[in-house]
Amino acid sequence: MTFTLHSRLEADTHFAADWPLCRVLVMNDARYPWLVLVPRRDGAMEVTQLEPADRATLMDEVTRAGYCLQALPEVAKLNIGALGNKVPQLHVHVVGRRQGDPAWPEPVWGHSPAIPYEADPLARMIGLVRAG
Repeated sequence: MTFTLHSRLEADTHFAADWPLCRVLVMNDARYPWLVLVPRRDGAMEVTQLEPADRATLMDEVTRAGYCLQALPEVAKLNIGALGNKVPQLHVHVVGRRQGDPAWPEPVWGHSPAIPYEADPLARMIGLVRAG
């Protein structure tokens, strides 16, 4: 089975890992611990298009991503969403939030321009995902 990542996701993220269902990406915005999970199912645009077993696996992997982010001391709240308004490919955002972060209490999407990761903090985020 082939899998092609949408070009916008490719441009805005860094590869972290392939879990059983999802490609796990780190959003290239150092202000927020932010993971994007993309089920490796070509053509899937909605959760409802996944087979029941894949839907269950997706929820397990979203939970796993949440645990990874909650291991960070700065994460007090998780925001989880599958919007798909700009990128039709099914993907789920898992964002670690805290009071006082740049967008708090509003959503992070479209709040302000991203601040790209530097090499060491990015390596730590990727390591967090691979250890989780």
